[in-house]
Amino acid sequence: MQAKSRIVLRSVSSVSPSRSRNFLIRAVMALSLAAGIVMADSIDADAEAANSKYAGIVVDAKTGNVLYSENADRLQYPASLTKMMTLYLTFEALEQGRIRLDTPVPFSAHASAQAPTKLGVRAGGTITVEQAILGLVTLSANDASTALGELLGGSEDRFAQVMTAKAHALGMTRTTYRNANGLPNTAQMTTARDQARLGIALRQHFPQYYGYFSTQSFKFGNRIIRSHNRLVGSVRGVDGIKTGYTRAAGFNLVSSVQVDGKSIVGVVLGGASTPARDNQMRKLIAAYLPKASSRGGSSELIAQTPPQPAAPVAETRVASAAAEVSVPRTAPDTRSQPASAQVAYADVAQSKSENPLLQQEMPAPKKVKTQAIKQASVATPAPAPAYVPPEQGDTSVDELTTASTKEAQLTGWAVQIGVSASKEGAMDLLDSAKSKGGKALRSAKPIAVANAGSYRARFGGFDDQRSAVNACNALKRAGVKCWATAQ
Repeated sequence: MQAKSRIVLRSVSSVSPSRSRNFLIRAVMALSLAAGIVMADSIDADAEAANSKYAGIVVDAKTGNVLYSENADRLQYPASLTKMMTLYLTFEALEQGRIRLDTPVPFSAHASAQAPTKLGVRAGGTITVEQAILGLVTLSANDASTALGELLGGSEDRFAQVMTAKAHALGMTRTTYRNANGLPNTAQMTTARDQARLGIALRQHFPQYYGYFSTQSFKFGNRIIRSHNRLVGSVRGVDGIKTGYTRAAGFNLVSSVQVDGKSIVGVVLGGASTPARDNQMRKLIAAYLPKASSRGGSSELIAQTPPQPAAPVAETRVASAAAEVSVPRTAPDTRSQPASAQVAYADVAQSKSENPLLQQEMPAPKKVKTQAIKQASVATPAPAPAYVPPEQGDTSVDELTTASTKEAQLTGWAVQIGVSASKEGAMDLLDSAKSKGGKALRSAKPIAVANAGSYRARFGGFDDQRSAVNACNALKRAGVKCWATAQ
């Protein structure tokens, strides 16, 4: 019995150390693997910051304060970040009523021939504006971007001129565009700081369309197209904006983050790889989001500017594209959108600032008289051409309904507070706002400006930009969003 017991004990003792060793080995390997992953992320992020192509910036999107900056003003290639400006101008055209989400976008041979990635639409085919938007924010479709540029600008070259002019108007003074999609062109340059400005402007100027940037996938024909932006849905608070890559540019990324009342925009340019770029952005978000302000955000950091004029061929393209749709088209339903989606946005003061993001002065729009309007009809307004400044195509409702031979001549500056589907709605907005504007609006004239089936609520009669901005600031202090604009 004792012998058997000893045998059993020896057997147990001989097995237990072996199992213990195996368990310890597996535990050590698991811990080493986990530590290796963490270390790899850290190495990737550190290596990214040391990359000779690297540039980065993090901006508090509520205050404009620069929380982090490295090579932020060095000229770099934007790659597909270019599509952020293509989308900005598309959203602007939608807001101005030049196009609709269901407007067909025709594909020329040039657009269809663009290098991948692309949707693969053949020359002569069409998609809707909304499909083009989704193609840009998910797949970064080069063919759809070029087609949008040709629709809105008449040609891609002309559209690139409009893009560059808009960039400079927004304060992106070191940015030059040469195409609509970001495919290689040695003259197409930008900076991390300029891309941060554009990222903030997209969110603040077009909240009703900004949600497209958080799209993780969409169905196109029989295909399910998934987003290239790996941070959306995987990093808390990241709701866009855009990735980009070419061999010369490296791996680029602009990210917008909103968490617990704080909001930042981060930019990484010239990344060595997709994982390195993404890990660097994660590191920047973790380090600088806690330092962002939870206050502010009551006014726009980037001034919204009037649309740039378009070439005549662009007007023809938009008009012919609209004529291809046989079903009646109405404006997108905005009843469920927040009030901010219904209003225009405030100008910032035109003075120098110590804030590096706001150091560039915004050029004042030129005063332009409206064209004479004869035999106009409120019930059937003429189609608005693409990218014609509102100053050249708008008159008040009262002037539109006067004798057909009367010419409308609106000059000076105005303050726009919102847009309504009816004249009465616009006037109600103006009545409510005037009671809050005090003496700044005492001599202002409330007008409902007809524009492609909607009405802009404006206070006119300001002789110069300063008086219009002062009136707008008074309204902002009373909680009314507004935009000072040349008439």
